Amino acid sequence: MLALVILLVLVVLVVLWVIGAYNRLVSLKNQVANAWKQIDVQLKRRHDLIPNLVNTVKGAMDFERSTLEAVISARNKAVNATGVAQTAKAEGELTQALGRLFALTEAYPTLKATGNVAQLQEELTSTENKIGFARQLYNDTATQYNTAQATFPTLLVVGLAKAAPAELWQIADDTERAVPTVDLSSTKPAP
Repeated sequence: MLALVILLVLVVLVVLWVIGAYNRLVSLKNQVANAWKQIDVQLKRRHDLIPNLVNTVKGAMDFERSTLEAVISARNKAVNATGVAQTAKAEGELTQALGRLFALTEAYPTLKATGNVAQLQEELTSTENKIGFARQLYNDTATQYNTAQATFPTLLVVGLAKAAPAELWQIADDTERAVPTVDLSSTKPAP
């Protein structure tokens, strides 16, 4: 009789553990999906701001048409990207195209002085920061999810929870890894 009670208690404990592990994996999977949607929201805001910026600078930068077209082309690729890796690559290309556009706007003092351009650049910069934080949250959550799947004994429940490793957001373009060069040697000291 005592052996039966001990066996029953062990079975109940195993069932409770399986339920707990299953629920943890499902919870982490949902957190990863939510973190991805947070990135998606910020990327949509970025994508929505870019046409406004391009239209604002278009008239003043007619002969810089190739830069404007590169920004629009990169934006369209980013909007249509799917999956973490493809989105990361497309967003990296868009960031580079925007960087070239911002560098060119510095060469146009009247454009630089325009309130609309400055405001749009500030909004894009703010959105870039939010995207960075959302990417960090996503990678942290995806890492927790992946770790939970790979650790024993939770890995015994992975198939039951239909868990699959989450892809991490990584730098897709080696040029994004390059350290920017700052040359202050040509700067004259203030009188």
